[in-house]
Amino acid sequence: MGKQEWYLEYEIHVNRPGLLGDVASLLGMLSINIVTINGVRDSRRGMLLLCDNNEQIERLATILRTMDNITVTKLRQPKLLDRLAVRHGRYIQRDADDKKTFRFVRDELGLLVDFMAELFKEKGHKLIGIRGMPRVGKTESIVAASVCANKRWLFVSSTLIKQTVRTQLMEDEYSEDNIFIVDGIVSTRRGNEQHWQLIRELMRLEATKVVEHPDMFVRHTEYTLDDFDYIIELRHEPDEDISYEAIDRPSLLGDDGFSEFGF
Repeated sequence: MGKQEWYLEYEIHVNRPGLLGDVASLLGMLSINIVTINGVRDSRRGMLLLCDNNEQIERLATILRTMDNITVTKLRQPKLLDRLAVRHGRYIQRDADDKKTFRFVRDELGLLVDFMAELFKEKGHKLIGIRGMPRVGKTESIVAASVCANKRWLFVSSTLIKQTVRTQLMEDEYSEDNIFIVDGIVSTRRGNEQHWQLIRELMRLEATKVVEHPDMFVRHTEYTLDDFDYIIELRHEPDEDISYEAIDRPSLLGDDGFSEFGF
C-alpha cells in the first residue's frame, strides 16, 4: 500500500509557546509527515499529513485525546474543502440549509478561482450555477479557473465582450474537456429554438457546464435548481442582496430588458 494522505484539524484552547512544536514532534515520532500546515479559523489549525498506514493515525488520535490544550475537530482523509482551507488559510462559507451552495465575496476571488479550478479538473457531467450582481467578477472568475485547470472555455451565451448567442458549435468544440459557459439571462431573453437545442445537447455531454444567473435560467426552462451540482454566490460585500428586480421591470431597462444594467 502506498502513502496515505490525512487531514488533521484541532482547536487550540491554550496557545502556549511550543504547542505546535509538541504536535510536530509527536507526528515525527510516529513517522507521519506534515505536507502543509496553516491556520484555518480562529484558534484552529489544519494540517495535511502523509503516513504509511492507518495504525499510525490511530495512535495519533489516541495520544491527541490526552492533550489538554487542544481538541481534535477533524481527522479524516482530506476533502476538497479541507485542501483549500489549508492552502488559503480559511474555509469556504457554505449555506447552512443548502449544502451545495457556496458563498464568496469579491475579496476572495483567489479562493473562488482555486475552488472552481478543482471542480473543473473533475471528469464527467457537472452543472454549476453562479449568482451575483453586475461587475462582481463572475465571468472573469470562470475564465481564470478554466486557465488554472488547463481547460478550454467556450461561451454559449455571454455579454463579456459582445453579446453572444450561439446556435451551433464546430465539431472539435464538442469536447468533454471544454468548459461551456451559459449566461442564463442572455439565453432566456435572446435564445431561439436552435440555441436551446444546442444547450440541450451540451447538457447531455459528459462535461462541465457553468450557468451564470441560474435562477433566471430555470425560470424559463425545463431545468430546475435541483439539476445543479453546485451553486456559487459571489457578492461585493457579505450582506449584499442578489436581486433580479431590475430585470423583472423591462420598462426601465429598454427594449432588451437587461443591457443598461450590465447583467
